[in-house]
Amino acid sequence: MRLLYHPASPNARSVRMTAAILEIELEDCIVDVAADAQHQPAYLALNPNGLFPTLVDGNFILWETMAIMNYLASQRPESQIFPALDSRSQADILRWQSWNLEHWSPALRVFVFQNIFKKWKGLGEPDVEEIRRGESAYHRLAAILDQHLEGRSWLVGNGLTLADISVSSYLMYSEQARIPLDPYQHLRRWFGQIQSEPAWLATRPSTH
Repeated sequence: MRLLYHPASPNARSVRMTAAILEIELEDCIVDVAADAQHQPAYLALNPNGLFPTLVDGNFILWETMAIMNYLASQRPESQIFPALDSRSQADILRWQSWNLEHWSPALRVFVFQNIFKKWKGLGEPDVEEIRRGESAYHRLAAILDQHLEGRSWLVGNGLTLADISVSSYLMYSEQARIPLDPYQHLRRWFGQIQSEPAWLATRPSTH
């Protein structure tokens, strides 16, 4: 299987972390963002959205992060990161993955774009008003996550699952993007556990 991605992408890191935990070898194909390769015909033929990541498994081409993660997990049905024989745990994991896509990641992207990517792209200084609006959504969601994690080590069940991998993805930029984690002790404890996971360390971009 080949994975087309860029190391700066939190979504790509989620997929790579999933593969590492499952011990699935992926052929890394880093897309040249500087050359705008993700918007060229060759890449768009694989992923018409021009986004990362894209998985190529023979003649099967798959894009969208959650779909790729779940597909990889299906290759290792014995793994507990997406328990094959536990429909309630699977539904719970999908709930958190959906919450991440719809609510959590969009809130974190405000910090990441304004405090990091904007500078990388030469788009000027952070927009203070935009960050203030992002903070409102963030604190509401962080409180939900923090409350859920009180008395729990992981989001679902007793071990690391796709839910944790998904929800933690954009926190890879927590320090650089100045995401305010300090008020949320359970969230910080949980993220600290993830940061100590071998698969998290193994997929850390060399530039971050």
